[in-house]
Amino acid sequence: MNDTEKEQLAGDWVRDIYDMHTKYKVREWVAENPEKLWDYLEFRLNFIDEERDETWEAFDNRHPEEIVDGLIDLCVIAIGTLDAMGVCPYTAWNEVHKANMSKEIGVKESRPNALGLPDLIKPDGWTAPSHEGNHGKIADALQ
Repeated sequence: MNDTEKEQLAGDWVRDIYDMHTKYKVREWVAENPEKLWDYLEFRLNFIDEERDETWEAFDNRHPEEIVDGLIDLCVIAIGTLDAMGVCPYTAWNEVHKANMSKEIGVKESRPNALGLPDLIKPDGWTAPSHEGNHGKIADALQ
């Protein structure tokens, strides 16, 4: 691993989003507008769709710059939504990562894999990630 790669690993995306939301007072807006949580969550999910569509368009147009930008934008929106809604992204990440690391290589019949890449499947007794106690204001938005 070269120095540039090591430097890249030192970044903290969650902290960067936290800092951005602090600067632009996103969490303050969410706290001051509890009656708009449903609309805010819907807005963010639509934002993800918009960025996904733009990334597919970049793929179709064979535009690597826009593909990279789109993929990062998806991460920014996803992490930002968790942060704004009071979910701890670190905790959520660790739960999903732990569950993913307990999967095994196999074939998932419901997801065709013409490339022959290793696929991950849930072994007998697999435990799904738990986000209990880490829903932030998402539960409030859904009421």
